[in-house]
This record gives sequence, C-alpha cells and structure tokens, in this order.
Amino acid sequence: MPDWLWGGLALLLVLEGLLPLLSPQSWRHAFERALQLKDGQLRFFGLLSVLAGVVIAVVLTL
Repeated sequence: MPDWLWGGLALLLVLEGLLPLLSPQSWRHAFERALQLKDGQLRFFGLLSVLAGVVIAVVLTL
C-alpha cells in the first residue's frame, strides 16, 4: 500500500480513538443513539462521510 494510504489510516485511527479516550460516557451515549437510527438514516450518514472524504481527497490533490 502507498505511504499516503497508511498515513490516512493512522490519522483515522487517531481521530476515531479521541472521543472514547477523552470522554467515554459521551462516546457511549453517541453510540447508543446511533444504534437507534434506522438503516436508511445510517446509510445517509455513511454516504455523507464518503462524499466528504472524496471531496477532501480531490481538493488535496489539486
């Protein structure tokens, strides 16, 4: 895998780990609320995340 991909994965893991590290109770609360979302709502948030990632990647490569 390219080095930039490893760097992106490392950054993702750091960002994903910050909330449970700094505020585990808030993380649990957010996770419980996410479990109550319907499939369509989760897919919509997933789509937004993918689109945001693609836009950021495109902007960074310009």
